[in-house]
Amino acid sequence: MRVLIVEDEEKLAQSLKKGLEKEGYAVDYVMDGEAGQRRIEVSHKDYDAVVLDLMLPKKDGFEVAKAVRAADIKIPILVLTARDATDDKVQALDAGADDYLVKPFSIQELMARLRALLRRPEQALPIELTVRDLRLNTTTRKVYRQDEEIVLTLKEFGLLEYLMRHPNQVLTREQILDHLWDFAFDSFSNVVDVHMKNLRKKIDGQHSEKLLETIRGVGYRIKR
Repeated sequence: MRVLIVEDEEKLAQSLKKGLEKEGYAVDYVMDGEAGQRRIEVSHKDYDAVVLDLMLPKKDGFEVAKAVRAADIKIPILVLTARDATDDKVQALDAGADDYLVKPFSIQELMARLRALLRRPEQALPIELTVRDLRLNTTTRKVYRQDEEIVLTLKEFGLLEYLMRHPNQVLTREQILDHLWDFAFDSFSNVVDVHMKNLRKKIDGQHSEKLLETIRGVGYRIKR
């Protein structure tokens, strides 16, 4: 999952980024409402969810959420607020937020809320993905081929999940970088190729039927 954090407290933004990255998320953050709205409007297809603080400089979270929904952008929005008042929660939800979290909170609760948002029917994201004899469970984070468990790193798991959510579709290196690494990452790096090589060894290995394909000069795909 790739997440955008809009939070003006840099220490908190960095802490959230670090915590989510430890769990395999790709995370970017911006520090004011105008920058947040601009990033969402331009790049919302690159993100799976937005974590949006309410009290922001230049434009507050209420305004950002309203503007995003007015532009018919349906990306899930999780609001962070230091306010525990019911009116603020109601106002945030009415502005277009999908859920809210009151500060202080744990990173585990934040991740649980994000996972819950992506399980909502309008997102149509199943918990278990299957391609032929390969199964991936997004909740337990376990992968099996022919009922034999395959142990993956966080990035390998994220890469495989991304491919399995788009079976038979060729995903370019740029698409994979955009989805699994943050904006600061060097786009000229061969990190995608290295991870794909390792993933192919684990997934296809000695199996006669190969599921992962390299489309020379374009990218990668998984065959259904």
